[in-house]
Amino acid sequence: MASLAKGWDIQKRVIKALMIRELTTRFGRENIGFLWIMVEPLLFAGLIALLWRVTKGPFEFGVDIVAFVISGYIPMVLFRSTINRAVSAFTANGSLMYHRQVKVLDLIIVRFIIEFIGHMMAYFFICSTLLALGLFPSPHDLGFVILGWLYFSLFTFSIAVIVAPLSEMSEVIEKIIPVTNYMMIPLSGAFFLVGSLSPALANAALYSPPVHAMEMMRLGIFGPGISPQFEFFYPLAFALPCIALGLMLCRRVRRTLVIE
Repeated sequence: MASLAKGWDIQKRVIKALMIRELTTRFGRENIGFLWIMVEPLLFAGLIALLWRVTKGPFEFGVDIVAFVISGYIPMVLFRSTINRAVSAFTANGSLMYHRQVKVLDLIIVRFIIEFIGHMMAYFFICSTLLALGLFPSPHDLGFVILGWLYFSLFTFSIAVIVAPLSEMSEVIEKIIPVTNYMMIPLSGAFFLVGSLSPALANAALYSPPVHAMEMMRLGIFGPGISPQFEFFYPLAFALPCIALGLMLCRRVRRTLVIE
């Protein structure tokens, strides 16, 4: 147990040091620094919500359209940003591999944690602000909101763990990532409710793990009136094998990674 506790303490220090390095490298020490990672999704989500409000009116699928767009768009931006950061993560930080305590998985974890914290802050900041202005409903069940967020984030991390080593194995991965991000628009469930789809489309949509997470979030925000449809453990059953595959790929890449 003593060796396990010591190893965990070292791991925490490594993650903390890598996070400080990553934040300093990306945002510097001037202006608002790390808070920039929160500003980007806020701006994007705000503009998209405003566009939908102007073009579609105040309601969509029977709920407030601003709340609907905000609740779906920011998690989708989390996926896009995390996957983009996972590409070439090892090459960009290859010099850190000289340190025995630093593992390739640490590089993915650090980038994911930064994106997760930033987008989670943006999500709850804009939701709280809109709630105070009367433009966002009081959550029906905050537990489902958090659970949906965690499931969506776990799915995002599971894909990042696979993308990062694959991008080191083949340059093709880097080329197709933008396409993958566009595919997440229909696959994420960010802009529709499963209950509003035809039975055939609803069954097809429920094959996508993030749709289940999104439906959980929408249930937590809008309540059962939206007729949410999800399998409680489906995202977990998808993410865990993906993470296991990603860990095997990371181990393989570490053997061939050239440290400059």
